[in-house]
Amino acid sequence: MKKIAYIEIDTHAEIAQAFIDVMGGSQDFKVDYYFSKRVKDHINHRNEAVFLSDSSMILDQLKGKGYDLVVIGTVHRYFNTFLAITKKYNTAIITHNLNFTKASKLNLMKSVFKGDVIFRLKLWLKEGLFYKTKVYQTSRSLFVLDEALVSEKYQFLPLFYTRDFDKIKNENLVVVIPGGVSQKRRNYAYIFETIQNVKTDRHCEFVFLGKAKDHELRHLEQMSQRLPENISITYFSERVSSENFGKWMQKADILWCPIQQETEFFSMKETYGVTKMTGNLGDAVAYGKLAVFPGNYPSKLEFIIPEKENILNQLETLSETPFDFYKTYSKEVVQKKLEQFLNSFLM
Repeated sequence: MKKIAYIEIDTHAEIAQAFIDVMGGSQDFKVDYYFSKRVKDHINHRNEAVFLSDSSMILDQLKGKGYDLVVIGTVHRYFNTFLAITKKYNTAIITHNLNFTKASKLNLMKSVFKGDVIFRLKLWLKEGLFYKTKVYQTSRSLFVLDEALVSEKYQFLPLFYTRDFDKIKNENLVVVIPGGVSQKRRNYAYIFETIQNVKTDRHCEFVFLGKAKDHELRHLEQMSQRLPENISITYFSERVSSENFGKWMQKADILWCPIQQETEFFSMKETYGVTKMTGNLGDAVAYGKLAVFPGNYPSKLEFIIPEKENILNQLETLSETPFDFYKTYSKEVVQKKLEQFLNSFLM
């Protein structure tokens, strides 16, 4: 049985959770998990070997354990620590922002003085920001979670599978818009305008499944008071718990994902579906839901549907359209793919 260490001391607890879930019961691999407190608090773990960690102790924790592979879930900070790990161990990094990995020292220096300057200066002066390129270069492999991002440099790590749960039959149309309610990554201005202009006799509920704040929260509060009786919205002013998120995702008839194609990470441009994966892709697989994306979103996946002009008719039609996620994304299928990939990777 091969031994893997999975490290997540920065962010992306949801991806760490996906790794735990799909590797559960594996006969080929034993995985030890090293999480920061912030990540660990958002993880549902049962019998897995989970250790509390941080950048000051992770090197000592890995010593003498004989790991065949060390997987780092996120390298967006602690670059000096991760460089030491990549030099010493057979390491793979899950890569989230491909342009960031290629950014030059000059670009990084310019970016330090944009956005959160104090935090970025800390990355520069204390956490080895300019080692960033060396970390990615020294790692044996770079993994991506969206097959569309695969290239000679980036290998696909299959993680997301469709969970088993009882399907809920709704009397009304329930449209879930998953993700933090912010104009930065999704086009909520378009969503708000579209919902306000919906004309239908059917009762429709639009669920904004993520924390709303500032301008978007105020707009939702105002909009909820002037919609017709058969159109309702549900929104949250606090962080949505994983339990509540799962409840609404199971209830959804269809997902509506107004992805902004262009976004930024560390003040550098990234493009969803080209240099960056959207978490909505994993959401759709995990809960077995068809998802409507903007027409300009590049995807060959059958469950990602390009948006049409009459969006309400499209949402209603798709809510009645069957799609067999389990054929491709059952836990057994995905776990087997993951084990085969890791075994071939470690040969």
